[in-house]
Amino acid sequence: MNSTKNFVQNENLSVGYVETQYYTFAKPPNELKLDSGEKLGPITLAYETYGKLNKNKTNAILLCHAFSGDAHVAGINKDDGSIGWWDAMVGPKKAFDTEKFFVICSNIIGGCKGSTGPSSLNPKTKKPYALDFPVITVKDIVNAQKCLIDYLEIEKLFSIAGGSMGGMQALQWVVSYPDMVRSVIPIATTLKHSPQQIAFNEVGRQAIMSDHNWNNGDYYGKTIPSKGLALARMIGHITYMSDISMKEKFGRKIKEKKQVFKFEPDFEVEGYLRYRGDSFVKRFDANSYLYITKAMDYFDLLGEKKLNEVFKNIKTKFLVIAFKSDWLYPLYQSHEIVKACKMADVDTTFCEIESTYGHDAFLLEVEEETHLIKHFLNKIYSEIEE
Repeated sequence: MNSTKNFVQNENLSVGYVETQYYTFAKPPNELKLDSGEKLGPITLAYETYGKLNKNKTNAILLCHAFSGDAHVAGINKDDGSIGWWDAMVGPKKAFDTEKFFVICSNIIGGCKGSTGPSSLNPKTKKPYALDFPVITVKDIVNAQKCLIDYLEIEKLFSIAGGSMGGMQALQWVVSYPDMVRSVIPIATTLKHSPQQIAFNEVGRQAIMSDHNWNNGDYYGKTIPSKGLALARMIGHITYMSDISMKEKFGRKIKEKKQVFKFEPDFEVEGYLRYRGDSFVKRFDANSYLYITKAMDYFDLLGEKKLNEVFKNIKTKFLVIAFKSDWLYPLYQSHEIVKACKMADVDTTFCEIESTYGHDAFLLEVEEETHLIKHFLNKIYSEIEE
């Protein structure tokens, strides 16, 4: 759904109007200690909630957003009227049924959608952090989320779900806080970033840092590095689609124009990528792009462990979902997650979905995902109710 009009037409399945909330913690001298050894605080997390928390606080589900996402996962934002990025999946009778579950989504640290990140004011200098913001990891992101869950007085999450980088967070939760996670749904994700995934991210970072307006990260209040950020997004967006989806969407269509053979966006796919890049600049911070992609690249749950040790003694139930046309997070990476689970005797369900959408499928294959997720969650829910 891309418009309020479409949303209102389905208001019986909607969570309605929602308001972003904010939680501030880790105030000095109790800053959050990061993987790097540095400390960060105070920290503010922007978050939204949907549905109601039951009396025993056993029905909470944490949704973790992907790279450029935010806390606004469902409903209509009261401030700007925008529709949540996974609205088709969250609400009454939907995959994450808000008649049963209390759904939480927060913007990650390092982001630029209300949570503390490089564009936030550094309390020590009264200026934006810029590159003074410490390098973060997915583990740091999860540790910050843990503070929010503690604040909400939730001792155990019914489930954690997310696609792409959201899936990395979900997996990190299971490893960092295994007793707090009853079930987990990692979608189109990995146990660690591969050299190719790191390479794509590095090209995006170099595009930003090569923009003369980047100014070593000190561009706040000045001209932003829009060309570099737009180019980084264009590169990234290519990896989100598939060859088939591009062929079906654009083919080799050329825009109608009087002159051809110019270095302009003649082909429709060129115009589309430029549009995606230009629109991204309006909603995202270049430094956040650098920090978040680096956090993804550092992600490696395996490390020096053997595969059978990753989820050793884990009691969390897994539903792993992958898409056959996803070449950014290819099937073998989901297979590796499943293998690690099976080797540790973890209760695991694995589903490969036929889709031509590529990596973007986790946001678009709503009907298939809904069927799988509802069945998985309802089965666990019924076991608890019994």
